[in-house]
Amino acid sequence: MRLNEIRFNDGLPVEGYGPGFFRVGGKVLTGGLLLLPDHDPAIWQGYDELDPLLTASGDLDVLFVGTGSEMAYLPTAFREALEGAGIGLEPMASPQACRSYNVLLSEGRRVGLAARPVT
Repeated sequence: MRLNEIRFNDGLPVEGYGPGFFRVGGKVLTGGLLLLPDHDPAIWQGYDELDPLLTASGDLDVLFVGTGSEMAYLPTAFREALEGAGIGLEPMASPQACRSYNVLLSEGRRVGLAARPVT
C-alpha cells in the first residue's frame, strides 16, 4: 500500500482538540474555533457571532458547525441567516466536524469550520 502525505494548501487543518480547546497551526485556542478561507484562526463566540460568517459567504461552499461534544440542532435564527446567505451548513459533534473539515480542506474545497469546544 502506498501512503501519500496530505497537503493543506488552502488553509490550516485542525491538529487536535480537547476539553475546552483546539490546536491549529501549532497554537492552542481556548474556547470555540472559527476557521474561514483566507483568515487566521480565531476564537468563535458562538451562534450569535454571525458577521464573520456572513462576510465569508462568497468564499464558502459548506460550513461545518461543531456543536460540542454531542450533535445538537442549530438555533433557527443562525441556520436561517447562513442558509439565506447561500452557505451550506453541516452540523455535527465537534470532533466529527473537525475531521470532516480536514478531509475537505485537503481536497482543496471551499470549507469553513465554526466549532464549539468539547467538554
